[in-house]
Amino acid sequence: MGKLSVEELQKVISCIKKDPRVIVPPMPGYDAGVHLLGDKYVVVATDPCIGVPDEWFGWLLINYAASDVALFGAKPEFCTINLLAPLATKPAVFQSIMRQACRAADELGIAIVRGHTGTYDGLSKPVGVCTAYGTVTKEKLITPGNAKAGDLVLCTKAVGLETLINFSLAHRAFAKRLFGTQEAQQLTKLVKMEGCVKEALALAEISGVHALHDATEGGLTNALNEIAEASSLGFRIEFEELPITAEMNALQKEFGLSFEQVLSASSTGMIVAAVEKQAKTTIEETLRKQGVPASFIGTFTQSKERVLMWGGGSTSFPNVADDPYGRILSSKA
Repeated sequence: MGKLSVEELQKVISCIKKDPRVIVPPMPGYDAGVHLLGDKYVVVATDPCIGVPDEWFGWLLINYAASDVALFGAKPEFCTINLLAPLATKPAVFQSIMRQACRAADELGIAIVRGHTGTYDGLSKPVGVCTAYGTVTKEKLITPGNAKAGDLVLCTKAVGLETLINFSLAHRAFAKRLFGTQEAQQLTKLVKMEGCVKEALALAEISGVHALHDATEGGLTNALNEIAEASSLGFRIEFEELPITAEMNALQKEFGLSFEQVLSASSTGMIVAAVEKQAKTTIEETLRKQGVPASFIGTFTQSKERVLMWGGGSTSFPNVADDPYGRILSSKA
C-alpha cells in the first residue's frame, strides 16, 4: 500500500503535455486538478477504494474523491463510479455498494453521472474508483501551494483516526481487548469522520485560510510535507500539541510502531491547513459548530527546515512516510 515516491511519480506524469486550459495539472502533493470550462474553474479529483470495511465501501468511495474536491474550495457536484471485482463476485455485492454510494451522494448533494461495473480475472477483491468534480471561482480556489510563512499549522481530528476506526471495524474483539469495550465501540461509530467535505467547505469560506490538505495515505507526515513542498516553506511542529489519542498509543505499543509510523498512519478525514493567526478564533468557532476537533500544532516558516520540537529540544520531522495501515489491518489477533 502506498503512493509512488515523488521522483517516480514525476517520471510517470512527465509525458503529459502542458495545456493552457489546465490551471492545476497533475503534480505531486496536489490531490485534485483544475481546468477551465468557459469562465469557470472545474476541480476534479479521483480516488480508489479497496480493502475497507464492506458495510462502508460505497460511502467511503464517494467521500474520498468528494473530500479532495472540497479541499480546493469547490462544492462537489457530480461524480462517476467504476466498480471492478473478481470473476465470481455476485451481483448482490455490486448492488450493496451502489446503495451505499447513492446514500453518500445524496447526503452531499452529488449527482452520479456515469460509471462502469464488471468482473475481471486477476482481481482478488472489489476495487472502486470515484471521480468527483465541482466548480469554484478563481478568487476562491485554494491549493496546497498557497501556504504563507507565519501561517499556523491546523489539523483536525486525531492522528491515525482512519487507522483506528477501520482496525476497530475489522478486528472488533481485538480492538476491545486493546482499547477497552466502550472505546472500541465508539470508534466503530466514527466512520463518517473519514470524510471532510462539510468542514472543508466551511473552512474555505474563511478569510485567512490559505491551504487545505487531507491526511490520507502517509497521514500527517505526507500532508505536512506536501504542503511545505508545494509552498516552498518549512515548518516547526510542537510535539505537545499533536492530537495523539490513548488508543493510538495503545496501537503503537501493540504493533511496536515507531513515532515516525504513528505520524504516518493513514488519517483520511483529517484536514491539515495553513491559516493566518488572525483567523484562529473564527476557525475554532466554525469547526466547533461542525463538531470537529481542531488543534494548532505549529507554524509554517520561511526557512525550509522541517522541525519537530520535543522535550525542550528539536529533531527533524520525518520527510518520508512509513504508513503502517496495511500491516495493522491485515493483522490477526
